[in-house]
Order: sequence, then C-alpha cells, then structure tokens
Amino acid sequence: MELTDEERAKRLGALNKLIDLMRPAVQADGGDLVLVRADVETGVVQVELSGACSSCAISSSTLQGGVTRILTDRLHWITEVLGGVDESIDLEDSMSLGTGGYVPRFQSL
Repeated sequence: MELTDEERAKRLGALNKLIDLMRPAVQADGGDLVLVRADVETGVVQVELSGACSSCAISSSTLQGGVTRILTDRLHWITEVLGGVDESIDLEDSMSLGTGGYVPRFQSL
C-alpha cells in the first residue's frame, strides 16, 4: 500500500514529536538523541546517541530497551530501529559531558 503525502507527513511529524519527547531524558546526562533518517514507507528508522552517550556503558541498553521499545510501542508503523553511537567525539571529552547513566535526583521537602 502506497502512502499519501499527507500520511507520510503525519508519520514523520509523530516520529519527530516522540523523539523530541525522549531527548530531555538523554540530554539530562549530557547526551543527545538524533533522528538520522526515517523511511515512513518501510518503517525503518535510524537514530544516534551522541555526547556523553559515546562513552556510556549503558548506551546500547538505552537504544534497545528504551528508544526502540518506545518508538515501536507508540508508532505502530515502525518495523525496525537502527541505532548507533556517535563515535566521532573524543572519549575523554565524551566522559566529561555527563554522568554516563541516569541518576534520579530527589529533593527534600
């Protein structure tokens, strides 16, 4: 089934909104989540973690357990999520950007 231009735009808009919803959680640890490409016809999406995520030991878990699960659960048309980590940043620079893992911050009342 071929999609209309309206349906393509609707799918891409929903994907961008969902990525934007997830980005603050990744950015809180000094990283970022970037949509590299999306084929709304086939449902294949490629994302990349960058910044502090480049040196984070749990970045692959974040991609598989978090990003992939959320995308496929909320957008029924996504069939595959390809993910990677931006390795162009220097390892030491990456480590200095964040904590390398989510640490909840609790405030005293």
